[in-house]
Amino acid sequence: MQGFTLLTPARTIFGRDSRFQAADEIAGMGQRILLLRSGSVAWADVLAADLVAWGLEVEVLQSAGEPTVEDVRRSVAKARGMGADCIVAVGGGATVDLGKAVSGLCVSEGDVLDYLGFGASPAPVLQDPLPFVAIPTTAGTGAEATRNAVISLPDRQLKISLRDPRLLPDLALVDPALTDDLPKGLTLATGLDALTQLVESYLCNRANPLTDALCRDTIPAAMTALRQLMEDPAPEAREAMARASYISGVALANSGLGVVHGLAAVIGSRGGAHGAICGRLLPAALTVNRAALIDNGQPADRIDQVDAWLWAVFGTDDAPCHAGQGAEALRGFIDHHGLASLEDLHCGADLWSEIAQSALTASSTKANPVALSDTQITEILAQSASPRNTSRNG
Repeated sequence: MQGFTLLTPARTIFGRDSRFQAADEIAGMGQRILLLRSGSVAWADVLAADLVAWGLEVEVLQSAGEPTVEDVRRSVAKARGMGADCIVAVGGGATVDLGKAVSGLCVSEGDVLDYLGFGASPAPVLQDPLPFVAIPTTAGTGAEATRNAVISLPDRQLKISLRDPRLLPDLALVDPALTDDLPKGLTLATGLDALTQLVESYLCNRANPLTDALCRDTIPAAMTALRQLMEDPAPEAREAMARASYISGVALANSGLGVVHGLAAVIGSRGGAHGAICGRLLPAALTVNRAALIDNGQPADRIDQVDAWLWAVFGTDDAPCHAGQGAEALRGFIDHHGLASLEDLHCGADLWSEIAQSALTASSTKANPVALSDTQITEILAQSASPRNTSRNG
């Protein structure tokens, strides 16, 4: 029997209105709280006031986009300066990743670059992180259930993950109500991120019986929720997508991803939005991976299964799905709903060869279900840039 390990947050609280438990939970985890928050989440002010009412010392620091090395340094200095004994992050995946990085680095010696492998010596090991609470306000990255923090190095056009199993939150508090006011475009992009993470975790060469069980049950539900959210963002659909996002984080933390995320890391370092990149690339990645598996004499049954799920949700009729039709239907769906093009995501045709070469050695690409050449990766980019219109447009 195939063995596996299971890494999850120490505790998870999931449910609509669970945010009202947050202050009570945090009060038992520390006295000096550094609250990292994204600027668009008004509820973070309520949480800060509730923590002060508990008699806690609270410092608030606003995050802005994906954390850069300088953002991490600034936040670590803040945590050290106030003697923080608990880190809380309220926001999207970028804010949660910043919180993870701060919880580990503020108690460890040295600079963030040392821990990313840019020091003169091998990367040191983090000291035991401070207690960390993740409260996501988007439904896409699953960062509240992963063991890595993505950090940008804009001057090097790189994104690198700080990785350590101890970076998993001590508490992940997931309240779908915090996603209720997300704009349609952000809902689409983040939902596609969650869907891509589930699909790649299911297809990757590190999948195991546990992640298979999680993904098989959740992939169709995520597809259905995404379509519903584009038609009517009802609370039930928000809840289903928040659950899918969390599970996608658990799945990738215990298996791996694939070429879509390998490419997204490279393209995203040039400024493209991560979720939109993943959604734009997923249909073509399914097509190219399927052809590569068959050429290698390997079964493509899992991709065909994903394709059938896609067709059932996004297809044009109730006829049986033929190979590749589900991927085409997804492409039509995202085109209809205005997902950014590769060109808009800073991935013009003149960059494809360079991007494919970089993605070839990305850590996520190593878990792809089949080894791809740079030519095949370039083909994913080329197919992703071609216009299609095959969905129900619903």
